[in-house]
Amino acid sequence: MYVDIVSDTICPWCYIGKRRFERALVQSGRTDIAVAWRPFQLNPDMPAEGMTRDDYVRAKFGGGDRPRQIYQAIAESGREAGIEFQFSRIKRTPNTVLSHRLVHWSAKVERQDEVVAEMFRAYFEEGLDIGDLDTLVECAVRAGVEEERVRRYLLSDEGRQEVVASDVYARRLGINGVPCFIVNRKYAVSGAQPPSAFVEVFNLAERDAATSAAQSTA
Repeated sequence: MYVDIVSDTICPWCYIGKRRFERALVQSGRTDIAVAWRPFQLNPDMPAEGMTRDDYVRAKFGGGDRPRQIYQAIAESGREAGIEFQFSRIKRTPNTVLSHRLVHWSAKVERQDEVVAEMFRAYFEEGLDIGDLDTLVECAVRAGVEEERVRRYLLSDEGRQEVVASDVYARRLGINGVPCFIVNRKYAVSGAQPPSAFVEVFNLAERDAATSAAQSTA
């Protein structure tokens, strides 16, 4: 079984969705699922240098008490998933192309899920700037990637076209929000759904695959 996870590296619901998806894997006892992380930019027009966190929140949610209420609700959902969001530590909202390039490349060294986990932790729990090359190198090293190799890659322009193309492809599929989990390129789970929703789709995909196999041998 294959699962493509369409995600943005600065999306808190993607972090929560990752944890809920992992719980679904444990609950279902599945060890046969291959996961690939796919890029999506929630802010495709973000300047290359990013924005201060305050400016970003104001532009996205406006003033008043609304931003506090939104992030409080996210933090509560995060705690239920074992995540301690530290939004007050975040000083800059980055352009995510560089971080998506790292996620894309890390699949080649079979450390993609580990890199994604370290990146989410660095940004949401430590308040580090994941638009910064040195921060991304540190995330990759934590995930078990050789420092010189990842730094050389990030200093190049390799992977940029692939990231942009994957983002465009996701939008053409009708994806306009993340996370989105696509199972066997047929079934989608949109949003950070509870583990039971993933288990249901796993079972549906398994039954569908069994039916197709039976029909092909009939």
